Amino acid sequence: MSNHVESNHTVESAVKKYFNLKEMPHIVRTLDRNQKIHSDILNVIGNTPLVKLSKIPKDEGLKCEMYAKCEFLNPGGSVKDRIAYRMVLDAEQRGVLQPGKSVIVEPTSGNTGIGLALAAAVKGYRCIIVLPEKMSDEKVNTLVALGAEIIRTPTEAAWDDPESNIMVAHRLSKEIPDAVILDQYNNVCNPLAHYDGTAEEILWSMDDDVDMVVMGAGTSGTVSGVAHKIKERCPKCQIVGADPYGSILAQPENLNESDVQVYEVEGIGYDFLPGALDRTVIDKWVKTEDKTSLEMARRLIKDEGLLCGGSSGSAMWAAVQAARSLKEGQKCVVLLPDNIRNYMTKFISDQWMEARHFKPLVKKDNLSWWEKPVSEDIVQPVKSIPHDTSLSDALATLKETRAPVLTVVNDKGSAVGLLTADNVRKRVVNLSGCASASDGLDKYIIKKYYKVDLAHQPTLGLVSRMLDVAPYVIVVKTDASTNNQRPIGLLTSEDLLVYVSTEKKHMNGN
Repeated sequence: MSNHVESNHTVESAVKKYFNLKEMPHIVRTLDRNQKIHSDILNVIGNTPLVKLSKIPKDEGLKCEMYAKCEFLNPGGSVKDRIAYRMVLDAEQRGVLQPGKSVIVEPTSGNTGIGLALAAAVKGYRCIIVLPEKMSDEKVNTLVALGAEIIRTPTEAAWDDPESNIMVAHRLSKEIPDAVILDQYNNVCNPLAHYDGTAEEILWSMDDDVDMVVMGAGTSGTVSGVAHKIKERCPKCQIVGADPYGSILAQPENLNESDVQVYEVEGIGYDFLPGALDRTVIDKWVKTEDKTSLEMARRLIKDEGLLCGGSSGSAMWAAVQAARSLKEGQKCVVLLPDNIRNYMTKFISDQWMEARHFKPLVKKDNLSWWEKPVSEDIVQPVKSIPHDTSLSDALATLKETRAPVLTVVNDKGSAVGLLTADNVRKRVVNLSGCASASDGLDKYIIKKYYKVDLAHQPTLGLVSRMLDVAPYVIVVKTDASTNNQRPIGLLTSEDLLVYVSTEKKHMNGN
């Protein structure tokens, strides 16, 4: 009985009077009274905030004011939500899309696909998205979660190659009954969505007074649509386009020589000129690189708290270069197109950045082997096959050697790619649905992979970081006189562990 009374007393003594909230200091913001409840998520698209940037402009010594148009806060995570919804509404109004019947098929780098999948989920359309293999798994998983069907195509395929995402989408549109390609590259609703929406929002936020707007160019509907409207109302404004090396969107006279053919930043640049691009309204182009773009994206996240993606880094880096010409009191707006969600296993990862030489290799002073160069004696030999080997012969060699990978070499013995059974399976599933024994290797080989060149004296630490994000690392050695990359073999986590354990035994005198 006494225990019961004591227990109640303990509970009562633990009860504290709650805060008097009415007497607390208050911060009251004006509420947006335009619409309290939206009918569906599609009506939330647009009206993204314009945020003043502070640390990066100061660190870069810029005199002008800089503002970020936060398009990554759209419900689907990118600026492409705007054009996806606009294209769907237009197609429905014209009777091109019929609910319950039509199938949306679209080639994309991912973000337009997410916007279309979002619209399809709400409106009940079947949606098939065709995108290159370089696009992040996060994009693919988001699309799948929204109910879209995914087709992957080779990253290196030119736009007019039968295996490219554009040509595969057009083939599917002919094979699938009631399929419709909304064609973001040539659809007037692409620039129109930005002419009516994005640009109007920027002008409203800036009271029709802005000196420079910087945007990345992909399908180019954003830069073209925004530019047309802003130049009508604010003729003094300079429009700057950001275009990666390896893309041809920038004016030819402004292009610099570059050996870049494939770049990491997603969603910007193309190897053809979309109909949505109007070069005449773009005053200046800035060519961008992967390293500086991804470094800037991480600065936007860390220094400004803006959870944006890699192409936002490209736009911001271009904005910093272009805005150096602006004076105190002038205003520059940079559009940040998509968010961090799509890149959690890419540039957000230190290992991914270090493996691609976009970030200095992390120091591991406690590991004696970390700084040691890779030697040929610890490399696991791998069989090489000529690039003109038939697919059936190559697969037979894979089976015979039981190797995880074969290196593919050209006539000079230089490595041009890899062949794995897994990649062949993916290409068969994603492209033709079957493979012919007489097929050449070109469309089945991996042309982008993790490798180290013994000629550059790579460290075991670098290999270890690469193995954090890949199952193996290919080892090559470049001949200084011919520049040929002779394949030596590969390294796996097991190979590295065997070396480390052996070294430890030697150090201990065993």
